Amino acid sequence: MDSASIWATVQSIRGKAPVVHSITNYVVMNNTANALLAIGASPVMAHAEEEMEEMVGIASALVINIGTLSEGWVRSMFLATEAARKKGIPIVFDPVGVGATSYRTGVARELIEAVPPEIIRGNASEIMALLNAGGKTRGVDSSAASEDAVTTGRQLHAQSGSVVCISGATDYIIGAAGVIMNKTGHPMMTRVTGLGCTASALCGAFAAVSADPFAAAAEAMAVMGIAGQIAAARSQGPGTLQVHFIDALYNLAFEQVTI
Repeated sequence: MDSASIWATVQSIRGKAPVVHSITNYVVMNNTANALLAIGASPVMAHAEEEMEEMVGIASALVINIGTLSEGWVRSMFLATEAARKKGIPIVFDPVGVGATSYRTGVARELIEAVPPEIIRGNASEIMALLNAGGKTRGVDSSAASEDAVTTGRQLHAQSGSVVCISGATDYIIGAAGVIMNKTGHPMMTRVTGLGCTASALCGAFAAVSADPFAAAAEAMAVMGIAGQIAAARSQGPGTLQVHFIDALYNLAFEQVTI
């Protein structure tokens, strides 16, 4: 991963405007849709069982986020992942809050087992809880540092075949080619709800135009952090950071892509 490859993928997203279908939670729908639009993708936020196959049919990537679970939404998630598998489009899975309840943890594990996603992105506690490796979340927040979950991430990759992205002060992207560390970002980003979910959505946009999920996840996390750094430098606090973050994605230029 280098600046040129990241920029080439950003340009591809802007040129192709891939449709990214997200079954995501109530808290972040607006945030993630606006982030996808700002980077150049075309978001669809749909969760009705009756339209899953058709909606996936027009998408270039599928993002599954289990932040606000319900029985109907879970059925839609299984229908959507199966449709995505048949179509051959990449799936990004965000195990929000896994480890907090047995229901949430069970659903996450069943989804991964049924149709292994191309990318799994979560915080350290969520990744650890997926393999029952001591991960315990505080609601949707991590109680562990990202480096604490690297060994578990390797195991999860070996078991599922998925690229595993562990978010934190340093992001770790784990795949067959090894481990990439991403240090872009800013501490203020942890004070804005939904930025982790936004990272998963951006992984969907990057995967939609890339043949390599490992590179897509690494590049998406780099851009996420770069936009966060730009936004934090222009912000007085978390409220204005949200606005500047969307602007930073929209206005991102090659000279800003430094890793």
